[in-house]
Amino acid sequence: MPGQRQRTNGAGEKLEPVVADAVARAGFELEQVHVQQAGRRQLVKVVVDRDGADGGIGLDEVAAVSRAVSEVLDVQDDAGVLGSAYTLEVTSPGLDRPLSKPRHWRRARLRKVAVRQHEDVKFLARVGDADDEAVELLVDGELRRVGYVEIEHAVIEVEFKEPPAAEIAKLAHEEGSR
Repeated sequence: MPGQRQRTNGAGEKLEPVVADAVARAGFELEQVHVQQAGRRQLVKVVVDRDGADGGIGLDEVAAVSRAVSEVLDVQDDAGVLGSAYTLEVTSPGLDRPLSKPRHWRRARLRKVAVRQHEDVKFLARVGDADDEAVELLVDGELRRVGYVEIEHAVIEVEFKEPPAAEIAKLAHEEGSR
């Protein structure tokens, strides 16, 4: 699970290597390529994110990635890979994207998450430190180190108020003890 892109569909799989290269040259990481028929055209949806743990992707950056991807798709279109005219949509992952990579977990530090483990075990937790193998989660006041392989699905929960200071303090104390 960590370090892998979301699966693409058939046409997306053919385009993924060249699109990933164009996205990387622009300084971002490819999350997903999806191609679907939209009337007489193909809709090519490219989801990109910032490489590394910090920050998201702004509109100017989306435009730059869009230009880079458009150039390589035009070459692929000339080679007949897409088979018809296409519309390109470049976007960043939304708040509801699953936390599937260590960098997703690092970016979600101190956020509340809904976690589902195997055997349909579900719980809410607050995210602490994350490394390449596991994440520290504060669950019902107790810290747990949970390996990514133990997590089937996790998403950020939207909170409309500040998190409890005691939870933040407990996670901050844990960070300093490493």
